[in-house]
Amino acid sequence: MLPARWRELFSLIPVSLLVTAGFTAVLITRSESTDEVTTTYGLFFLGCCVAAHLFIRARLPDADPYLFPLTAVLAAFGLVMIYRIDEELAREQAQWFVVGLAFFVATIVLLRDHRVLERYRYTIAAAGLALLFMPRLPGIGHEVNGAFLAVKIGSIQFQPAEFAKIAIIVFLASYLNDTREVLVTGRIPRLSLKHFGPLLLVWGTAMLMLVFIRDLGSSLMFFGGFLALLYVATARLSLVAAGLGLFLAGATFFANSISHVQERVDIWLDPFAKDVVDDEGYQIAQGLFAQADGGLFGKGFGEALLELPNGGTILPAPHTDLVYAVITNELGLFGAAGLVLVYLLFAQRGFKTSMVANDGFSKLLAAGLTAVFALQVFVIIGGVVRVIPLTGVTLPFVSYGGSSLVANFVLLALLLVVSDSARRAAPREGGLVAT
Repeated sequence: MLPARWRELFSLIPVSLLVTAGFTAVLITRSESTDEVTTTYGLFFLGCCVAAHLFIRARLPDADPYLFPLTAVLAAFGLVMIYRIDEELAREQAQWFVVGLAFFVATIVLLRDHRVLERYRYTIAAAGLALLFMPRLPGIGHEVNGAFLAVKIGSIQFQPAEFAKIAIIVFLASYLNDTREVLVTGRIPRLSLKHFGPLLLVWGTAMLMLVFIRDLGSSLMFFGGFLALLYVATARLSLVAAGLGLFLAGATFFANSISHVQERVDIWLDPFAKDVVDDEGYQIAQGLFAQADGGLFGKGFGEALLELPNGGTILPAPHTDLVYAVITNELGLFGAAGLVLVYLLFAQRGFKTSMVANDGFSKLLAAGLTAVFALQVFVIIGGVVRVIPLTGVTLPFVSYGGSSLVANFVLLALLLVVSDSARRAAPREGGLVAT
């Protein structure tokens, strides 16, 4: 079997071919001719990925060899789909891809030992909470489709929740690592407010996000990630059930008392209602029609009808909220299932990293980062297929958005740092790490 880093390198070759083939397919659909531009796109993307691979080879030689290639597949797929939707947005996304790689490199260089994050858990938690509520600050907060998701300072706009998710997971991993023994051995009636503090804090934060930020997706993602971490730390379903009950109770109360939350739920329950389908339910309804129109094999790259000839919009926000509907329309159910499979493989490698980690904090950190990543995928795909209410969460590495791309590259860097540390320590401790 080839060494890990060589497997990583050779895995990048089909990724570059995917980029080239995808751009070629889109260009053929548009102009019935291609030129060297398609090869240029593929070579540029391959060059960026190879540069990142060489950096990983030098700094993290024992890291998981599949996480970065899987990320490259997702990023390549996203670039092709966004290019198919809007060439200018694709150029901007390519620039953010390079910026994301820069943050990826900076995270690995600056964070020589990820365990140092434990010492600053309260500072990191405070920073994460501050980021969450920045969109509500007057002057810089920016409302998008009824939710306060973005911060706009001059010409710079970003979504702080994308970075806050990492800060919250770091804090919870550190705190639960310290209190896990008490939570595991103690009886629920004997557990003090001190031990339930993080549960109540995160629950309260999730509820505040529903009320003040109006971000249902991030609320579900954060609290779901916390419950996943709580189960990994304690293996006690009773605590997870208590947390889930708190969230459902709070969400039900606010859904019946806060107009924005109630509106989202009503649209989800019946987007085809006569007084809804032409207004608030239009996005969900059109997304469902687009997926049904794709069938099993899809209509082909560039064939989805996104706009009417007179300039009307058929699929609102196809580059962000409904990018999965565009994918299903053009590649069919099989193509969409292939994309989901890549996400599942990423989650499997992330949880594998958690399993081979050699200390409690590393295990919880890797599990938490993977869980919140997987939940983000579930929240956006679940919203598009109408399993849960549709929210403004982005599809990691695929949807258009610089904040999401950069934050998820930082998340990937943390996973690779944990993986390298665990796999390097295993031979010294007489362990065996399966690939």
